[in-house]
Amino acid sequence: MRKNLLGTLSSADTAQRGPEIPAGAMPARADYAMRGASGAMRRSLDELAEASQRMMEGETIVSLDPALVDQSLVSDRIQTDDDEYRELRDAIKARGQHTPILVRPHPKSAGRYVVVFGRRRLKATLELGLQVKSVIKALDDTTAIVAQGQENAARSNLSFIEKSRFAKRLSDLGYGKDTIKDALAIDDTLLSRMLSVAELIPDTVLEAIGAAKGVGRDRWEELKKIVQTPVSAAKAVAFISSEKFAEAQSDDRFNTLLSHLQSQRKLRGGPKAATPTTWSPPDQSVKVTGRGGGKSYTLALSAKDGPQLGAWILNNLESIYHDFRQAKKTGD
Repeated sequence: MRKNLLGTLSSADTAQRGPEIPAGAMPARADYAMRGASGAMRRSLDELAEASQRMMEGETIVSLDPALVDQSLVSDRIQTDDDEYRELRDAIKARGQHTPILVRPHPKSAGRYVVVFGRRRLKATLELGLQVKSVIKALDDTTAIVAQGQENAARSNLSFIEKSRFAKRLSDLGYGKDTIKDALAIDDTLLSRMLSVAELIPDTVLEAIGAAKGVGRDRWEELKKIVQTPVSAAKAVAFISSEKFAEAQSDDRFNTLLSHLQSQRKLRGGPKAATPTTWSPPDQSVKVTGRGGGKSYTLALSAKDGPQLGAWILNNLESIYHDFRQAKKTGD
């Protein structure tokens, strides 16, 4: 197209000279044309072509109507109407949007786009009635998902459970483990744990708890182990409707639920563990605590000589066990 336009400009320039005057007889006129309006037009067309290329490559920031941008198929946040979001919205209202969002052309609707990352900035501009600064880049589904996960994991400080639910949604949509690992920058072991937590804890419970940014992987796995039984899962679903749960913040909701389920498990548990027995010499240089239960017995050694006594017992277990067997035989 640009070649056709430039060709038209050249033909028009020739027509202005007239066919009866050889082109070589007008060097000053031709030179002026290149330096004057014709040259400016050529430069403008070059700049327009370069700008179009940069936009196609996702390097140009443009302003879009946020109503033309649809949400991503996979959300990585549990909540958006939190304090952090409100602070972001107020900052954009006061100072404008400094960081653009990334969008891609909608695969099915011409003239529309899909947000890759920047969902909260998009929401804020829509609420404020502002244009959203955007970078448009043509991406396939997999590349868009990886870009979304990596950007939000790095920028947004997503909690463990938000990342876990994001991984599960990708898995449910048929994305392979390699894509999910790339999106979240995790390894096989962590992916397996994330999927296990997100799959075994009921969705209604996860939604009710929220992002729980202060709760790490180990405590989520502890909750997962408890709710694996249908009885405990039903108790968890029932508890999230309680007033005590509803009044708490996200982290506290998690802690309240976990404590409730732990107490319920202890109440219905089997026989209580035996009361521990302790022994210490008169100088209190070591304290030995023994606790038995079922087919196990645990010794804990503390105080000043505790570590040394423990090491000595371990090194002499063969002779100690021999004496024990002899004592069993004699009934002593």
